[in-house]
Amino acid sequence: MKKKGFAPGMLGALLLTLLACAPTDQSETTPAAAPVADARPDLNGLWQAVGTAHWNLEGGHAVKGPATIVLGALGGIPAGYSYVEGGEIPYTEEAGARRDTYRAEWNQWDPAVKCFIPGIPRQTYMPLPFHIVQSDTKVFIAYEWGSNSRIIHLDRPGTRADLPSWMGHSLGRWEGNTLVVEVTDQMPDTWLDATGTWHGGELKVTERYTPMGPNHISYEATIEDSQVFTRPWKIKLPLYRRIGDDARLLEYKCVPFGEDAMYGHLRKGADRTRPTIKNLF
Repeated sequence: MKKKGFAPGMLGALLLTLLACAPTDQSETTPAAAPVADARPDLNGLWQAVGTAHWNLEGGHAVKGPATIVLGALGGIPAGYSYVEGGEIPYTEEAGARRDTYRAEWNQWDPAVKCFIPGIPRQTYMPLPFHIVQSDTKVFIAYEWGSNSRIIHLDRPGTRADLPSWMGHSLGRWEGNTLVVEVTDQMPDTWLDATGTWHGGELKVTERYTPMGPNHISYEATIEDSQVFTRPWKIKLPLYRRIGDDARLLEYKCVPFGEDAMYGHLRKGADRTRPTIKNLF
């Protein structure tokens, strides 16, 4: 049986960050969140979003996905409520038409199907946990999905990245007991959910992590991209602390799992057509 714990590469990155940032020590299985030295909230620990934001931020009824061809009822997409303030995402007319195209062939377009890094904010509400390691100058987050990670800089105000990246450039600050993070310079190749909710290269995401108690965080993300949306819009959802004895990150390196979806139709003797999910959402 495979031993539980961090993936080797992820563990190495985490240890380097721990040495560089000297974070406050706290057991990830301890439910109470003790204050750090400067009285700021202690966000250290394992957290997870529980809900349907990963599938559809705007919510809707349950639908049949492409995986039902193999998995039957286990491959369906569940119903959910909207996480969007106001209920709908304010796309421009042209951008909305492009989203309809993506929706029609979701299994061919969704970057997560190919194991591309989901980006921010979607990485936060993928259906696997993430681990926050906090210090006075940095916040390191290791995600189980894809063994991805990022660093939030609390000591680099006003800086920008030299080049865009899949997780972008994260600058944080404290506003009272809320950690506010501005994320810029992300790749335009990610979606915000599985229904074709796309964005462009001007995306700016402002995250807000506000403790609601020792085991809950209110997570908000304001999304801005004037090339795609008519105005800024916001999502909101709770994050839950994982407190069991098994509360730790495991390994989910998803690249090998995406190969059949991407290249299976090229195999000798394979059906060259791909199923679509038109008119489902």
